Amino acid sequence: MSENRIEINLSPLRQDDYEQFILDNQWAFRYGAQVEFGMRDERTEEGEEVISRKTIEQSIDGDGAEAYRIDLDGKHVGGLVLRLNPEEAKGELELLFVSPEAHSKGIGQAAWFAVEAMHPEIEVWETITPYFEKRNIHFYVNKCGFQIVEFWNKYHHGPTVPEEESDNWSVNDEMFLFRKIIRAEDNK
Repeated sequence: MSENRIEINLSPLRQDDYEQFILDNQWAFRYGAQVEFGMRDERTEEGEEVISRKTIEQSIDGDGAEAYRIDLDGKHVGGLVLRLNPEEAKGELELLFVSPEAHSKGIGQAAWFAVEAMHPEIEVWETITPYFEKRNIHFYVNKCGFQIVEFWNKYHHGPTVPEEESDNWSVNDEMFLFRKIIRAEDNK
């Protein structure tokens, strides 16, 4: 992993920025789907969002959640939401987005390593990403040191669609589960 890191700042999400955070997150996810599938993809037509407002709000407002803006040179260039369980030394990266205009500059990687430094008590991190998000898969595995530990699909449902709801299964529900285990000596 690269030691050439950009200097970003993680600032706690302020109430007066809540709405723009949601809109910026939706734009970043929509952009990823449009790059992969084009403008006519069913995930992006007729006002539908790749990630719903409800999903983002549940992440921001969830138990143990911490939401941050990623700032570079005094400007918001992304955001992230963590869910922490310090008693079990576990954390989830619920959301991470970088504005499309700021892609490929090392901002996401710098933000992730800032999260690890901010929370040395967390030994196991998990996150998920849709199967089609090749940029995200590359990012989590090759840049941040996560491993793919599970693939949720029509043959193996994850929590996005429980087994008893098989009739509701969609290719849009295909996700990878990533895990990163940080040994105590890595946090010194």
